[in-house]
Order: sequence, then C-alpha cells, then structure tokens
Amino acid sequence: MSEASAIIQQAASRPLLELDAVDAGYGASQVLFGMSIAVRAGACATLLGRNGMGKSTTIKSLMGLIKPRRGVVRWKGDPVQGRPPHAIARAGIGLVPEGRQVFPNLTVRENLVATAIRRPSSAAPWTLARVHALFPRLAERGANFGNQLSGGEQQMLAIGRALMTNPELLVLDEATEGLSPLIRQEIWTALAAIKAEGTAILIVDKNLGPLLGLADHHHIVEKGRVVWQGDSQALRGDRAAWTRFLGA
Repeated sequence: MSEASAIIQQAASRPLLELDAVDAGYGASQVLFGMSIAVRAGACATLLGRNGMGKSTTIKSLMGLIKPRRGVVRWKGDPVQGRPPHAIARAGIGLVPEGRQVFPNLTVRENLVATAIRRPSSAAPWTLARVHALFPRLAERGANFGNQLSGGEQQMLAIGRALMTNPELLVLDEATEGLSPLIRQEIWTALAAIKAEGTAILIVDKNLGPLLGLADHHHIVEKGRVVWQGDSQALRGDRAAWTRFLGA
C-alpha cells in the first residue's frame, strides 16, 4: 500500500467527530468527567440518559460554547477545542439547540437564509426549496415571524436553519421534546431522510422507540460519563440498562 493510500484509508476509518476524555463544567461545578463519544461519517449516534447527566454540556463542549478543562474534541481528526463556536459551526457542524432559539423578529424565510452556507463539496446542497420540500409548513409560514410559530413549527425551522449551513454533522439537543405525537413523527421522518442522504447525526432525545430504528450507535450518559454504549440491537436486548440508566 502506498503512503497516500494509507493516509486516505486512515482518514476514512477515523470518526468524523470525537470527544476524548473531556472534562467540562460551569464555574466551580464540574459536569463532565472523562466524556468520550464518537460519531462516524454518515452515521447516526445518540446521547441518552436522565435529565442533568451531562448531555447538553457535552453538546456545548463540542460546539465550543464552553471550553473543556481537559481532553480533546476532534473534528475530522483535528483538535478544535478552544475555537470559537462560529468557527466550529463553519467547519461543518449544524446545531439544533435545546429551546430552538429561532430569531423571533425575523420571518421564517429570513431565519432560513440568515446563516446559509453553500459548500463546494455539497453534491446536493440544501437550499430554501429543499428545506420547503422537507417541511412544507415552513413554505406556508414563510412570511410569519419566528415568535408567531407553534413549538413544532419552530423546531422544523431550527432544523431547516441548521440544514441551510449544509453540515456534514447535524446535532440536535432534545430533538422532539414537548412536541405532539404527530409533529414528532414528522421530525423523525425528516431525520431519516436526512440520514439517508449521508449526513451524520448526533441526537439527544428521550423517545427510545424512534431512536432504536434510526440510530447506529448509542451512548448512555450517567453523571458526566458514558456508562453504556452499543448498537440498537444491543440496546433493545439490554433491558437492565433501560431500567438502571434511562428509567424506561
């Protein structure tokens, strides 16, 4: 094998995103204790666990919203901890934050185009038309302001806004929290379509049923560290983990 081939093979085998032994917290309070997760290109991974166990802090650490005290965050093999959030996002990570955080005084259309990025490497880039095809309700509500939308519509908008950055990895913190069953199903259907196009996904959510069908790998978080991980088949069969760590 040539040196160039070996380098290409090594790049293809390493995770797209990796947190390696990350400690993080807020002020004097430490929340993450050696957090280690990985997401591979084109795959869907989850962060599962009860409230207050460090899932959102993990998301904030990988997005540069808080700076890890120890450990490494790697994107395509390169350390990115310490970079500002906008630089990490522009590297190819689209965030759907907890609480949606749509711009209340911008219209739906303005929310979608405000942070749009067209990447030369995107074979089929996300455009306004494609987001409207994924979520027709956003086309119907295009002239409405962000604060005039229902919770479900705001979540569709937050996902659409992240897609307009044409990310290689889509990160969702509480993907379907507080939404009606009908809207939840629409979100899960959309995420399956996004994954089918080759976009990697990292999801925080509490709805195990859809996640077992969508995700390739699961991380269960307890007190700031991963205490269980495996694929959907393994998680389906480990009811003790459901009871002990998820309360399910």
